[in-house]
Amino acid sequence: MDVESILHGKWAFRVEHKGIKIFSSRVSGSDIHGFKGEADMPTSLKKLISLFHDMGNYSRWVHQLSSMDVLEQTDGVEYVIRQIINTPWPLQKREMILRTGLVSAGENAIGVTMKGEPDYLPDNPKYHRVRHSTGMWVFTPTDHGTVHTTFVMHVDPGNDVPVPVSNTGMFEVPFYSLNNMRTLVMDVSYNPPYPKEIEQHLSIVEDTPDKP
Repeated sequence: MDVESILHGKWAFRVEHKGIKIFSSRVSGSDIHGFKGEADMPTSLKKLISLFHDMGNYSRWVHQLSSMDVLEQTDGVEYVIRQIINTPWPLQKREMILRTGLVSAGENAIGVTMKGEPDYLPDNPKYHRVRHSTGMWVFTPTDHGTVHTTFVMHVDPGNDVPVPVSNTGMFEVPFYSLNNMRTLVMDVSYNPPYPKEIEQHLSIVEDTPDKP
């Protein structure tokens, strides 16, 4: 899953609601479709990066997130996180272990990669460990003072979830996560600190208003 295929690959448009566009794509070797959500965020690139490093507040925007732990951190850029995702009864909650990182996604654009590491911890019988998950967020500043945000994910939730249910339910994930994120970044009281260690790896240039 690379930046080029995410931004310009073969995606089938499904629906647009509240300014959020949802797409899907078949994935080789899987009956579960990949999804892509797109929305413009009325905020700065630095605030979005700060939001992604504000892991104590992920439950405010990640759809159906029950809890999250940071298992490993490297240089403030790469993390291993464990997420517990709510599921309808009688299904067990899903447990996802993801390694995340930052990559360049073009001129002044940033990507956050996500790759499942299901064997990072021993299985916990309380949860259903997700064995396959991969995705990426891409943040592209626009000329209109917004950041075009793209969220792509492919998750196989497990054999206990019928394929049609998985493919239908997956449309909820990008919509609600993007909608929640947009609400949060527009909240003037929400000001997560910018992680200074990022500047050792990335150089972000943001436009400033011209002085009169």
